[in-house]
Amino acid sequence: MTAPRDIPSVQASLREPKPGKQGGGPERGVRKSQASHRGDRNHVYAALDLGTNNCRLMIARPDGESFKVVDAFSRVVRLGEGVEETNTLSPAAMDRAVAALKICADKMAKRRVTRARAIATEACRRAVNGAEFVERVSRETGLHLDVIGAGDEARLAVAGCAPLFDTSRDCLLVFDIGGGSTEIVWIDLAHTPKERRRDILLGAAPKSVDKAKIDEEVRILAESARWTSLPVGVVTLAEKFKSINNERDRFDAMRGFTNTLIAPFAADGAGATPDRLKRMQLLGTSGTITTLAGVHLDLPRYNRVKVDGLWMARTDLTNVIERLIGMDHAERAIIPCIGDDRAELVISGSSILSAIIDHWPTEQLRVADRGLREGLLYGLMNRDGAVQNKQRK
Repeated sequence: MTAPRDIPSVQASLREPKPGKQGGGPERGVRKSQASHRGDRNHVYAALDLGTNNCRLMIARPDGESFKVVDAFSRVVRLGEGVEETNTLSPAAMDRAVAALKICADKMAKRRVTRARAIATEACRRAVNGAEFVERVSRETGLHLDVIGAGDEARLAVAGCAPLFDTSRDCLLVFDIGGGSTEIVWIDLAHTPKERRRDILLGAAPKSVDKAKIDEEVRILAESARWTSLPVGVVTLAEKFKSINNERDRFDAMRGFTNTLIAPFAADGAGATPDRLKRMQLLGTSGTITTLAGVHLDLPRYNRVKVDGLWMARTDLTNVIERLIGMDHAERAIIPCIGDDRAELVISGSSILSAIIDHWPTEQLRVADRGLREGLLYGLMNRDGAVQNKQRK
């Protein structure tokens, strides 16, 4: 397991890497012909996230303090299928991912994207042929994938979800349950002025505030923050425990295993004391939490507007999970917000979520249908000064 640690560096934890540095700058991931419009403030931005299970694209334009999405794409590609056992991306998985990435590249060209970043996460980090796959993607699609580290993944998840943070809370725990790994970030914001908490999490600063003051606030926040990357996600955990046939036994085994991975992190500065629980906001981003929220709302089809930002009681969440455990694959598959692709993965994801709640049993948590792509977009736009950051009250 990745050991608990500070969020990587002070300024780097909240801002995009500079062009040419290790890990890639904002123009990496965009075709060369699309990256030559510096100085034009009317940029079209794109963020592409190739995860262990999904390929997701978002294309947007700046819009005041945020952005307006002009196009999006998402497809289940199961890139990490079998990686838990073989440490290798399979030919079929790579073919599925490349097919999806070709669609993304075409959309980016059609929308005349001028600023973009494309990232890949745990499956490519772990697979011995990850670099070979990245080269194939570049050759066949013109897209250049940055295989980011777990620290960058945690940072982007926080930035992407920052607009949903309740600034009256003094502690924030953000978790992102992915296909191959789970990132958990704990931040103490007690010493950060409430009106600047979201801006600092976004990596932005209002022009009205002295830069030195912001830098000091970021330094204090970074010293208190902790993060970890657990080597379990919905795909890898399901594969690890696939030999257990009984659904309840399998769920309990997955939950227990994840609990043991979380325990060292929770014990090293991020523990849920009674006082902290009262001041803490639990914020979850992933297909697992959004799927469970959709099931809880009994939606006839998934609706992001109703799910993103939803506050859920812990008891409602556990009730949904218990209900799904009592079903077989076919019964879960016919639920509109689940479908066949997620019928099994929602159980492994729920076991990870249950383990997180075991350690941080807040009365409520907030659901975020946003994450890495939004974090990428905010980073690109803040670097260009395209987002109008105002001092919030």
